[in-house]
Amino acid sequence: MGIIAADLFLTLDGVYQAPGGPDEDRTDGFAFGGWQAPYTDAATGASILASIERTDALLLGRRTYDIFAAYWPFQSTDDPVAAKFAAIPKYVVSRTVEDPSWADTTVLLDAAAVGRLRDEFEEVHLWGSGELLRSLLAVELVDRLNLWVYPIALGTGKRLFDTGMVPMSFRPAQPAHVSDSGIMALVLEPAGEVETGEVAAAGV
Repeated sequence: MGIIAADLFLTLDGVYQAPGGPDEDRTDGFAFGGWQAPYTDAATGASILASIERTDALLLGRRTYDIFAAYWPFQSTDDPVAAKFAAIPKYVVSRTVEDPSWADTTVLLDAAAVGRLRDEFEEVHLWGSGELLRSLLAVELVDRLNLWVYPIALGTGKRLFDTGMVPMSFRPAQPAHVSDSGIMALVLEPAGEVETGEVAAAGV
């Protein structure tokens, strides 16, 4: 059985909205689109590309699908990301998409259909798509989180772990890495329910 991995860029305060450009997602007047760009570095780029290269199928929510479908099919396949995305199956979870424009795209109606992808592929990667990611976490359909956490806090925007998120714990699947520009690369796996306790005073 394969895994479903989620790949996401986050700020320190958990915002995932519009990392790539000013017009990517202006919902609720979001004014910080493109916050990822100033922190690009070689190590992080290599880490992101390595995750893409492991991808056997691409999974997207409706909004992120529209962004990807409007960009990646029109890039040269000399670009390794464009080449990879062109070569693998794409899946979009939506009840409104009827005729997807991106070649090799299949529409899935619900989380149950997403779960069946584990039987077909070694690694299915969900990119962005925060709302879909939260819903999949809630029904235990995410096996790994690949997070790139950037050294910036915005105080506004769509947050991954927002109010209403199902409480859960995670464990590191790989050692964390911090790039020269301060980007933290984290690989986490779900580790069950949240446990609580009391921290004893030092020396007691």
